[in-house]
Amino acid sequence: MSYLEESLASLEYNSQRSSLIIPEYGRHLQKMIDQVKTIEDREKRNKAAKYVISVMGTLNPHLRDVPDFQHKLWDQLFIMSNFELDVDSPYPIPSREVLSLKPERLKYPQNFPKYRFYGNNIKYMIDVAIKWEAGDMKDALVLVIANHMKKSYLSWNKETVEDEVIFQHLLELSDGKINLFSSNEELSNSQNLMKVNKKVSNKSQFGNPANKNLGGKVNFKKKINNPKNNNRK
Repeated sequence: MSYLEESLASLEYNSQRSSLIIPEYGRHLQKMIDQVKTIEDREKRNKAAKYVISVMGTLNPHLRDVPDFQHKLWDQLFIMSNFELDVDSPYPIPSREVLSLKPERLKYPQNFPKYRFYGNNIKYMIDVAIKWEAGDMKDALVLVIANHMKKSYLSWNKETVEDEVIFQHLLELSDGKINLFSSNEELSNSQNLMKVNKKVSNKSQFGNPANKNLGGKVNFKKKINNPKNNNRK
């Protein structure tokens, strides 16, 4: 067998190798950890494990400012050893069972999809208002909430809206605990609220650096006299 044939026969392809547990560290580090597991002397094994930790820290210098950086490295060391490495760790040793636990499913934050144009914060404000004791402060808060609901409604629907519609929505969102139908309160004028929405929209548009030229005047004289435009006819 020639040298070339021997070299080809000794090649090791990735398809023939075992899968890497944490591929970001590479196969050489994985082999180092596998070799540490075979060391019989515990003191030498602990020393070798600390050396591997230092190598892992060198490979991830951008993580050194992360809190509990060393703790993370030790956890990854045990994970890459398939939880078979018996060394003294300065941190609690993770278990396979804990890492295999699935997190609880998060609840969808939208609690009232029927009135999405109000947003979730309105519901939080309503819940706070319900808990307050009856009095002028609570009445003022409820009025602020109702006016904000009307402004949000007008942002979604540009036409005018009757106060009774807002009162009905507020009654539904508060589970019947806030009823403005029996009061003599009047909300802000729709036209005034629409002007406020327009001002906020314009401020957001012209305040954007990408739209900084939208609100300025174009100097057409300067544009015509620009030498770069002399060839344009």
